[in-house]
Amino acid sequence: MAETNEAKSTAGTVKAKMNEVELVKCECCGLTEECTVAYIGRVKERNEGRWVCGLCGEAVKDEIMRASAERRIGREEALNRHMSFCKKFRALKPPLHPTEELISAVKQLMLRSLDSPRVSPVRRTRGGLVRSQSCFSAIDS
Repeated sequence: MAETNEAKSTAGTVKAKMNEVELVKCECCGLTEECTVAYIGRVKERNEGRWVCGLCGEAVKDEIMRASAERRIGREEALNRHMSFCKKFRALKPPLHPTEELISAVKQLMLRSLDSPRVSPVRRTRGGLVRSQSCFSAIDS
């Protein structure tokens, strides 16, 4: 009976340890998050022993998908590519006038979207949904 109580106590201690929260830093972008030990372990297991935040994890998945059109790459190579990108990005100096640069970037996006060719609305002949000139659908009767 003493062995059973001791085993339960050990299992409870391990479970409590796994639910502890630790501060962990993304090895790609440097973002710091509070995560449980169990979650940190799962993320490191997926990423070759490196802790990667969720956003960088999605970027690595996108890198794998994008590269598969050229040639297949593994998760480790995609992770290395993303880490290299982040390192280069962090090495850049911050802009002198960040607000002005943001406004300029948004302006360029808007100009590009205005210059892009318009797609004519697609209509169905037998009722149903019809694409109007706006973003919203109209019902064809």
